[in-house]
Formats: sequence, C-alpha cells, structure tokens
Amino acid sequence: MWQRLGHLVQQSHGYKAFIPLPFPLQEPLILSPQLEIKHGEAMRLIGKLDGISHLLPDKDFFLLMFVRKEAASSSQIEGTQATMVDAIEAEVFPSSSRKGDVEDIICYIRALNFGIKRFDTLPISVRFIRELHDKLMDGARSTQNPFPGDFRYTQNWIGGTSPSNATFVPPPPFEVPRALGDLEKFIHSKEGGFPPLIKAALLHAQFETIHPFTDGNGRTGRLLVTMFLWQEKLLELPLLYLSDFFKKNQNLYYDSLQAYHSDPARIDLWLDFFLESVIATAHSAIQIASRITRIREEDMAKVHKLGKIAATTAVIILRNLFRQPIVDVAKIQEWTKFTRAGAQKIINRFIDLDILVQRDPQKTYRRTYEYRSYLQLFQNDEK
Repeated sequence: MWQRLGHLVQQSHGYKAFIPLPFPLQEPLILSPQLEIKHGEAMRLIGKLDGISHLLPDKDFFLLMFVRKEAASSSQIEGTQATMVDAIEAEVFPSSSRKGDVEDIICYIRALNFGIKRFDTLPISVRFIRELHDKLMDGARSTQNPFPGDFRYTQNWIGGTSPSNATFVPPPPFEVPRALGDLEKFIHSKEGGFPPLIKAALLHAQFETIHPFTDGNGRTGRLLVTMFLWQEKLLELPLLYLSDFFKKNQNLYYDSLQAYHSDPARIDLWLDFFLESVIATAHSAIQIASRITRIREEDMAKVHKLGKIAATTAVIILRNLFRQPIVDVAKIQEWTKFTRAGAQKIINRFIDLDILVQRDPQKTYRRTYEYRSYLQLFQNDEK
C-alpha cells in the first residue's frame, strides 16, 4: 500500500525535512484482505474485553493498575529505567525522595488521568494536546527543555546527532500549526469512512510524523491513542493500553513508524503492526481481567473465614489492596485506624492466608508487604 503522505524538502541549513501533505489524503484507503482479517479480530477481542470489564468489581481500583502499567511501559520506551513497582512505592511512601525516572511514570499517570477527566469539557483538539503535554512534561525527566504545553520553535529530528545525519527530520516549526490543524479536523471528521481502530492508528503515526514538541512526542502520541479510543467509546473502561507491546517490539515499532513517513509511505506496514498490537494487548487484558476476578473471589472467601468482626475489616483492606498492592504497617493503620500493633496483627493474618508476602524476609525494621499474586498479573516481563 504505497501512498504519498508528504515530501522531503531541502532546508536552508543543508538537510531535508518531511513536509506533510494536506491530511487525510483524498484518495481512499483500501485495506488488504489480510488487514481486514486482522481488523476484524482486533474488534472482536475489544468487544470481548468490554464484556469482561463489566464484570469487574471496584472498577476504578483495577483501572489504576492498568494505568500504572501503561505509564511505566511508555516511559521505558523513552529510556526510563524505573518500573511500575517503583512508581507504586513512590505513591505509598511520598515522603521518600523520588528519582528522576520514577517522576516520568508519575507524570504520565497524572497526564492520563487528567486526559480522561478533561473529556467532560474538551474533546481531543490542538488545545487538548497542549494541555496533555503540559501535564506530562511538567516535572518529568527530559533531555532538553521540553517547554511543557508549547509547540516547538526549533527544528528537531529522530536518530543521529543532527538533522543532516538523522533517520527522520519532521516538518519545520512553521509547518506544525497547519499540520496539527489538519490532524484535528481528521479526528472529528466523519468523512472517509475510517473505522475507529484504523483512525487511531493513523492519528498516532501522523502525530509522530509532525513531532510538534521539543520533547515528549512519543509519550504524548501514545497517550492520544488511549484518549481517542476512549472518546470513540470502544470500551466502557479505558483498559486497552498498547505501550507494553510497543516496548517489547520496540525496533519494529520504530521501523513501522519510519515506513509510515517514508516517501512514498508504506501505510500498510504501520497498520499491520498497530492492529497486531491491539490484538495482543486485548488478549492479554482479557486474561488479566479474568484472573483478577478469580483471585478476588478466592481471597474474599479466605477473609470471610476470619469471623464476622475480623472479616469486616479484612474486606476493607483487601479491597484497598487492589488499588495499592504494596503496603506497610502505616498504610494499614491509615485504612483501619488501628494501633500499630493491631495493624501488624492483621498483616500477619493476611500472610497466614497467603494474601500478603513480606517483600524482604531479612528485614526486621520498616518492613513492606505486597499482594504478590495480584501484582504479578501486571508485571509480565517487567525488568
């Protein structure tokens, strides 16, 4: 599927920059039979995930874990070394000093939650994108001044040490407003008959082609995929986060985007990769949602055997563990208003029930505990 999405134009400083054509293109986008099959499978799995998500109790608690996982994976694509567990620890122990890498994840969570709430008053637009970037980059680690919320006024590039030897050079700054204006119209246009998943794929790739910010373009672009699918109401809960798949297949992710903004473009290669990511991610989310339900039922049954009075408190703690699966005595005290001794006693009961596990068995002071069977559902191959 060869199409021309733009052309390389010689710049005064001796390099060529990619200038997008008006978007979307007027010529129809025809999916190959193979892409049609993949699109159908992706939509089937999204429907199945939506059905299973309706069965999840305490939906907001579980959603927070998916958000944390997405934040960690997207930040790791950009070089962050911190993990989802590091971010949870930073939330549990806010008084402890945070490292820069953890701040990346915390900022991403803040931006994603902001975007979901902002939909109440503002759809995806150029203004929305600027606000999202502001929340994402204010306080985050950056290789240069990211100018949170402001579009770039200098030339950037991808790969290499300068535009002259870069893998890709996005449009010059003066072309950015026009290109983003086209993208905003595309997001809200009903013309062209683009299915929502295909539109999401094109939205992400076109945004990365424009690369409108000094820094944080990849993270912002991945946030936009989540925001757009949420806006299109493909899922009742925003549980489809693709960054984990992108991270595990990072070279292919970059190669597919490079194929998209080549001249001419191989849009099919990017669409194939994107749909594959949706299929794999939806399948994984379905499995996680099913296991969450099973773990919750099993552990609820355990705490109900503690007796009526003890079980009442234990249920409160168990529900909170789905939101905050790493705790210490102080956190249990916060949830229960127990004394320190009382909080430690109930922690010991949860250990006996094989719900909590002490994270470092050698520690006798400032011990922490984790809801391991639940936490591991979201860790996969996290390093």
